[in-house]
Amino acid sequence: MRTKTGIVVSNKMNKTIVVSVTQYKTHPKYRKRYMISRKFYAHLEDASACQPGDTVVIGETLPLSKLKRWKFIRKEKV
Repeated sequence: MRTKTGIVVSNKMNKTIVVSVTQYKTHPKYRKRYMISRKFYAHLEDASACQPGDTVVIGETLPLSKLKRWKFIRKEKV
């Protein structure tokens, strides 16, 4: 199972949190590193358990809705 670590951006939806995952990529010609961020929708029964700014780990799962393909696994210690 694939996992990703990111920061919670929103918890306003019912049973869903939005997690922003950032990663660095290297340009193939110029070798300069640049940052890319993507948002993932993750399933969490009690969305109020995570607040915006928390660092969380999400894992891959079967499609739960049109956009949700990830589930909440755990909070990371800061």
